[in-house]
Amino acid sequence: MIEIPAALVETHADDEPEWLAALPAMAAEYVDRWQLTVKGDPLHGAASLILPVVRRNGTEAMLKLQPTNDESAGEALALRTWSRSDVVEVLEDDPATTTILLERLEPRTLNAVPDHTEATRILAELLIRLSAVPAPPGIRRLADVAGAMVDDAPALIPRLTDPAEQQLVRRFVAQVEELVPESGDRLLHWDLHYDNVMAAGRQPWLVIDPKPLAGDPGFDVFPVLWNRWDDLEATGDLDQAIRDRFDLMLAITGIDRDRALGWTAGRILQNVLWDLEAGETTIYPVLRTIAVALRL
Repeated sequence: MIEIPAALVETHADDEPEWLAALPAMAAEYVDRWQLTVKGDPLHGAASLILPVVRRNGTEAMLKLQPTNDESAGEALALRTWSRSDVVEVLEDDPATTTILLERLEPRTLNAVPDHTEATRILAELLIRLSAVPAPPGIRRLADVAGAMVDDAPALIPRLTDPAEQQLVRRFVAQVEELVPESGDRLLHWDLHYDNVMAAGRQPWLVIDPKPLAGDPGFDVFPVLWNRWDDLEATGDLDQAIRDRFDLMLAITGIDRDRALGWTAGRILQNVLWDLEAGETTIYPVLRTIAVALRL
C-alpha cells in the first residue's frame, strides 16, 4: 500500500475525499500498468501525489496522480505541445484520470538561485519560448475564464467590507472587460513561478506543472510578482522592487505593457474572487500591495 502524505490528506480531506480514498489503489494500478517500481518516499504538490519510480528499462521517473478537473485536464497535452527543450517530458499519460509519468528532474528549483533578479531573467526567457507556441485545440480559453470572472464579480464584491476595496475591485473588472474580446491564442502556463522551474541534466532549467490556457502572454506575468516576496521586501523599497521586477519581465519578453497591466489586474481580481468565495471580506494584503505599486 502507498502511504499518502498527511499534508495532502489534510489539504483535500474536505473537497476531494473520494479521490483520496481511491488514491492508494489508483497508484498501485498505474505502477502495475506502466511496469514501474516505487523507489523512494511519496512526495506531494499542492494537489497531487508524486511517487519516485523506476521504469522497466531502469530509467528513473516520477508518477503524478491528481484530481481530474479543468486545471489538470490539459497538462499532458500542453507539455507535449511545447518544445522538449523547455519543459519536463511526458513519458506516459492517461487522459481519463490525468495521471502522468514524467521524467525525473533534479530536486532544485529557481528558488535556489540566490539572485532573485537572475532567477527572474531565466523565468522570463522561458516565458518567451512558451508563449510563442499556439494553443492546441482542446485547451480551455482565457476568454472563458475571464468572462466568468466578470460575470461572478458583481455578486461577490459587496462581501468586501471596505468601500474603497470594492471600488478598487470594480476597477479591475472594468480592465478585464476591455481585454476579454481580444484574449489571445498562445499556450499559457498560468502558474509560471520559480518553484515550477526545475534543474535538469539535459537542460539547465525545465518548466513543470502547467495549468494550461489559450490566451494572452500578459496573463502569465503575474506569478513572479508575488513569489520570492522576501527578496522584494529585502530591497528596502517594496513598491519599487515590484515595479522593477515587472519592468524586467516586460523588457525581456517584449509583452505589451498595457496588456500586462490589465491582465495583472485580472489575476488580482481572480484571487480576490476566490478569497471572497472562501469567506474572506478583505483583499489579501500582498495583492493590494502589488496593485498599489503598479498603480492598477
